[in-house]
Amino acid sequence: MPTITTSDGVEIYYKDWGSGQPIVFSHGWPLSADDWDAQLMFFLGQGYRVVAHDRRGHGRSEQVADGHDMDHYADDLAAVVEHLDLRDAVHVGHSTGGGEVVRYLARHGEERAAKAALIAAVPPLMVQTETNPGGLPKSVFDDFQTQVATNRSAFYRAVPEGPFYGFNRDGVEPVEGVIANWWRQGMMGGAKAHYDGVVAFSQTDFTEDLKKISLPVLVMHGDDDQIVPYADAGPLSAELLPNGILKTYKGFPHGMPTTHADVINADLLEFLRA
Repeated sequence: MPTITTSDGVEIYYKDWGSGQPIVFSHGWPLSADDWDAQLMFFLGQGYRVVAHDRRGHGRSEQVADGHDMDHYADDLAAVVEHLDLRDAVHVGHSTGGGEVVRYLARHGEERAAKAALIAAVPPLMVQTETNPGGLPKSVFDDFQTQVATNRSAFYRAVPEGPFYGFNRDGVEPVEGVIANWWRQGMMGGAKAHYDGVVAFSQTDFTEDLKKISLPVLVMHGDDDQIVPYADAGPLSAELLPNGILKTYKGFPHGMPTTHADVINADLLEFLRA
């Protein structure tokens, strides 16, 4: 398997297919690069070079006990970009991966990047605080950690069966293959990485990071997102970004890159070509 070893000795798995302008995909919690299958195949067919890695502790990357925070995530992404010598890259992040992209661009600069897209992404800040009253209570994320530590296999069925893809909404038919694939990806990763990752995606404040990013950023968010609620995420990120473009998807769930891949792929392609 293609891997790199980071400066702190962690083995990171990645996919690198095709040629042309690179698109680098950062996945959500607690998944892997496999969650981007529909995008990797589509953009490969459009003549792009597609790259996706498994975050440390996730998928096929090494299950280390530490470093499960946004700074390390961003540094690992930078290590992949530099190892492959990617330039003029478009960075696309879903959910936690959106936070990873934002922290990477703010922390490592835009020299190698051209554009970015944030899909149902966690910035600016998920948890409720005095300055972020619209966020979700910390107790929600505490429960996530309890489930990961004690009942991970069952929890990783309940999430995709319900809110992640909107399969709990009236009239929406659950797709067993999609649910099983989410479970498969989650169970490939390490419980410690996933436990710590809850804090990383929920408590990291990306406000200042967003303000630093000058390149064009497409912010894509569904207004029926039950995981990263729309009002406290997409619109606020777009406002903080100097060159942000908000695109709202009526009725789309958190996992819209899978459930509505045709729409998301077409809009991403239009943004890339603009």
